[in-house]
Parts: sequence; C-alpha cells; structure tokens
Amino acid sequence: MSVCAKCGGKGFYTRRYSGETLCVGCFGESIVEKSRRTMAKYRMVRRGDRVGVAVSGGKDSLALLKVLHGIRQDQGTELVAISVDEGVAGYRDEAISHARGLTSELGIEHLVLSYKELFGFTLDEALDWKEDREVSSCSFCGVFRRRAIDEAAAKAGVSVVATAHNLDDYVQTFMMNLLHGDVSRLGWLDPAYEDDSFPVRRVKPFMEIYEEEIALFAYSSGLPLQSVSCPYMHEGLRSEVRDWLDELEAGHSGMKNVLLRSSLDVITNYGSASRKASVPCSNCGNPSSGGLCNVCRMKAAVEQHINYRG
Repeated sequence: MSVCAKCGGKGFYTRRYSGETLCVGCFGESIVEKSRRTMAKYRMVRRGDRVGVAVSGGKDSLALLKVLHGIRQDQGTELVAISVDEGVAGYRDEAISHARGLTSELGIEHLVLSYKELFGFTLDEALDWKEDREVSSCSFCGVFRRRAIDEAAAKAGVSVVATAHNLDDYVQTFMMNLLHGDVSRLGWLDPAYEDDSFPVRRVKPFMEIYEEEIALFAYSSGLPLQSVSCPYMHEGLRSEVRDWLDELEAGHSGMKNVLLRSSLDVITNYGSASRKASVPCSNCGNPSSGGLCNVCRMKAAVEQHINYRG
C-alpha cells in the first residue's frame, strides 16, 4: 500500500511528474498552498481587496471558491461570487444551481447576470446562425462572457476578479495564440500585468495547478459535479490542442509544467513588447484594440441575423 510522503497516512494520489504520493488531507492542503504561493508570487490580491470570484458552477470554479474562502482571512479579503448565465439549454441551469448551493453553504454573496438581460439574447439564440460565423462557439461565447463578468464586477463593486483557469487552460491558450499567429496577444497572458484601462484586474490563482488535480480536489472535497458538458465545448482548435497536450503529458510526465515555465519565459521577455495598447470602443467606450470592440461587432451581427429570422 502506498503511503503519504508528508504524514505517512494512506496514499490517495501520486503526482506522476514528481513521484510524490499524498493522502487525501495532505493533497487538499497542497492545492491550497499552491494557490496561495501563486497568488503571493504575482501579487494577485492585496489586503482589503473585495474579490469577485467567477463561479460558473463547474468543478474548477467551485474548487476556487472553496479555496479562496478558506484563506480569505489570511489574505484580508472579502469575497463575492459572480455567475454568468449564458443561456445554454440543459446545461447552465444545473451549474448555476451548484453555484447557488455552495455560496449559500459558505455564506458568500452571490450575483448572477445573464446574456439575455445584458445583450438581449441567449447563447443558444446567438449561435443559431452557426453556418455564417467565422469563429468557434467558444471564441464567440468568450467575448460576451468576459464583458458579462466585467459588468457583474462593476455591479458587485469588486476591485479584482479571480477566475478558475488552471495550468492546462493557460498552456492551451498560449499554444493557440502561437498556432493562430496571434503573438501580439501573448502579453495579455502575463500574470503580473495590470492595465488601468480595464475596469478590474483579472487573476488566475490555479494557473500553476493541473486540471486533473483540481478535479480530484473537487471530488475529494465533496463538491457537486455537473452531469452534462457544454454542447459547444468540442468546437474549434482548443479541443484539438487539449487532446494533443494530454497525449504529450501521458507519454512525458511533467511536460505541461515545462510548457508553462517556457510560456512564462517567452511572455516575460517578449510579451510586453508585443502587447497592443487598448483604446476606447467607438460605440460603447469599453477597452478595445481599435474601432469597434468585439462585443459590439458580434452583438450587431447577432441582432442582424435574429431580426432577419424574425
């Protein structure tokens, strides 16, 4: 029987990339400590911050809320949970229910905003004209979700928003930018970067933790798991990059960690020079790379097609 390297108890999980075996308790503590170290390294939160935690209701975001709730007093922060209901039939309702359940259990303020009330349409309605779109569903949704989180953050009066993007998400995004030739976007991945033109700071406390470890933490903590996946999740390049990185990691343990370190080196040495300055959108005034922001551009396209169908 395997034993915990920390306390000698019954082994629960072995990190293939390090060979370290941990019991349930020590494994959970390691996730909290990794998150704490990442937050300290990049000064993600400051004492007195009112932190908005983006809680979709999936395993990663529920785990993040639980971790941040556990260390909030040490950090000197106040938490507010922020959820965005994109309007995906048969999927989002369950997740929002999970988010409401945990925030109620932890006694955390919870704000829910929907695409419908913010933009006038649900994601399902917006994606009904799929054959005419030039971007994947995930890319399309991401543009609106980021704006919705900003709107929710402003309504909640928070100074920083924490998202549950993990190590896998981070390296996937880095690789996708390279494969798309979007090197000018690499600077936005710098975890220490701040842009005063944006309403709130965005931080990723889980960015140095494997997705499978976050899932195991959620399971071992008794957090609810969704019974269905987003019906749009397998569209676009990200799904292929995810599968490729998983296959690489299976054959070469620790490869994702190596890629994370390499991506941070590239971003540190190149990202600041490549980063484009943001300017106000000519329509809504929110930060944009120039002219109309993506939200206004895509919203106009959706409205045009919805009106055409009507």
